[in-house]
Amino acid sequence: MYTFLAGIALLIIGYFTYGKFVEKVFGVNEGRSTPAYTHKDDVDYVPMSTAKNSLIQLLNIAGVGPIFGPIMGALYGPVAFIWIVLGAIFAGAVHDYLTGMISIRNRGAHLPELAGKFLGKFMKHVVNAFAILLLLLVGTVFVTAPAGLLHNLMDGKVTMGLIIGAIFIYYILATLLPVDKIIGRFYPIFGALLLISAIGVGAMLVITGAPIPELSLTNFHPGGAAIFPLLFLTISCGALSGFHATQTPIISRTTQNEKQGRKIFYGMMIAEGIIAMIWAAAAMSLFDGYNGLNDMLANGGPAAIVSEASTAMLGAIGGTLAVLGVIVLPITSGDTAFRSARMIIADYINYSQKKFTSRLWIALPLFVISFALTKIDFTLLWRYFSWANQSTAVIALWLVQCTCSSPRRTTGSP
Repeated sequence: MYTFLAGIALLIIGYFTYGKFVEKVFGVNEGRSTPAYTHKDDVDYVPMSTAKNSLIQLLNIAGVGPIFGPIMGALYGPVAFIWIVLGAIFAGAVHDYLTGMISIRNRGAHLPELAGKFLGKFMKHVVNAFAILLLLLVGTVFVTAPAGLLHNLMDGKVTMGLIIGAIFIYYILATLLPVDKIIGRFYPIFGALLLISAIGVGAMLVITGAPIPELSLTNFHPGGAAIFPLLFLTISCGALSGFHATQTPIISRTTQNEKQGRKIFYGMMIAEGIIAMIWAAAAMSLFDGYNGLNDMLANGGPAAIVSEASTAMLGAIGGTLAVLGVIVLPITSGDTAFRSARMIIADYINYSQKKFTSRLWIALPLFVISFALTKIDFTLLWRYFSWANQSTAVIALWLVQCTCSSPRRTTGSP
């Protein structure tokens, strides 16, 4: 498992080296007031600690993408490790850090507003449509995925409809209430559960000497699916995700100091890359080769792989905790997806969100559309989510390039 361990080490080294370089290029200003203070409204703009912001950011960005994506990407073999490591260090973490910091410099603005400022009014409308589409797909995918996991965990004793209804109720509350009431209060607990489950599976892979394959550029996919471009769409959130650009403004509005940005934005993308490495390694090593993995995916999907791998590595009790940690991921990204959609629409139409009813009128139609989308096949939803996700990442990186090449336009007034 040299490739696996070296990949984890490179991700950590990347944070302390390339992450610091990117921070220097951007040029943080510790004395500059952040939107958490200059626009404080006790709803979306609320100062919170670095530790709390970091865990919230990790849960915001780490839906089922860094688990389901790497599990499906494992069919290609160890070449998947290359994309996760290089993608996370040089693309995903850079994308997350710079979109987060540019948002901080522009009063916590979301991607469409930033696109309008730096790329022109036409792009503002294009990005707004893309962002809303992506967030609706994310919210819907992150309803059906955890519902399926919970349904399996309870052996089908509770109907899917009831589970989906309960998740929607939670999403509505998390979308409408102030950020520190549910998200700020419960996310640190959820984050700890996530980290414990991921570390537990990763540690057991090492302790048991799991046969994780070494680096090879060979395509092992049983169906012969092409590495380029399919691998990059399959393992999206574990390496580069446009969805993250819709999530960073939530935390840019709660960050206390610009210096905290590298830990919150760059560091949490590196953490997501490590989670992706662990689940890709588990999928490659535990199911009698790529054909066995392919059969498992065909019969039960990524959720079945998660359940089987967790139980095999950690036993019944530990496996259940690990599955709960995985369930937390999509739920804590789905709620912030709807929250981001509400904030983007409110900013787009310049509609104040201080009143509860103002938030409600924007959020309700989103939930109605999302509920209708849950009736669509998950595989089809994931396909369109991946396309919208990476298309948004392209736009976000274009925005980053334009702003960073024009520092005066990026920073605004001191």
